[in-house]
Amino acid sequence: MKFAVVVFPGSNCDMDMLWAIKDVMGAEAEYVRHDVSSLAGFDGVLLPGGFSYGDYLRCGAIARFSPIMAEVKRFAQEGKPVFGTCNGFQVLTEAGLLPGALIRNKSLHFICKTTPIKVNNQTKFTSEYETDEVIDLPVAHGEGNYICDEQTLAQLKANNQIVFTYEEDVNGSVENIAGICNEAGNVLGMMPHPERAMESLLGSTAGKRFFASILKNFGKVSVK
Repeated sequence: MKFAVVVFPGSNCDMDMLWAIKDVMGAEAEYVRHDVSSLAGFDGVLLPGGFSYGDYLRCGAIARFSPIMAEVKRFAQEGKPVFGTCNGFQVLTEAGLLPGALIRNKSLHFICKTTPIKVNNQTKFTSEYETDEVIDLPVAHGEGNYICDEQTLAQLKANNQIVFTYEEDVNGSVENIAGICNEAGNVLGMMPHPERAMESLLGSTAGKRFFASILKNFGKVSVK
């Protein structure tokens, strides 16, 4: 199983993402530029955090028009794994691959800290966790306040698409939502950074089980 780590102008967590999936988990992975129009040879897509296109207009709003995003949408439609963290989550919502939107934090301040996150249900991205398990993951964002209308929220609940929630009100997100998946379960976006929680030296190894879940459920890869 081979992963594409998409790099937009302004991405700054691409190295973290590649290190997590390749060096720690032992899977194949390569950087793929935003202006590439093919993902031939790849089996999964990882959208890293950062400030794509400087976050001008809105976070992720310009990145959604990058040539690579047509391929990302094709991947999603074919049931292949697509994961976006932080800015990657914002790109997924702007591209219509996930519902809702991310706006300025309620505090209007950038938030950077490790925070407890609850794993709400079993998905292909979370099968290595226990349901309702609380894990510690870092967050680092200024626009992580997840919003959606009442109908969308009802659908998210009915379809068990709310995968992660904050244990405390971190940024004002509706229902403390930290991460969601699409109805098919192969596209997931979250504001916390599992790729920054891969070794005890970093304060948490909770992120390893996130990537282990992807490798176990979407492909045949030996997990270290």
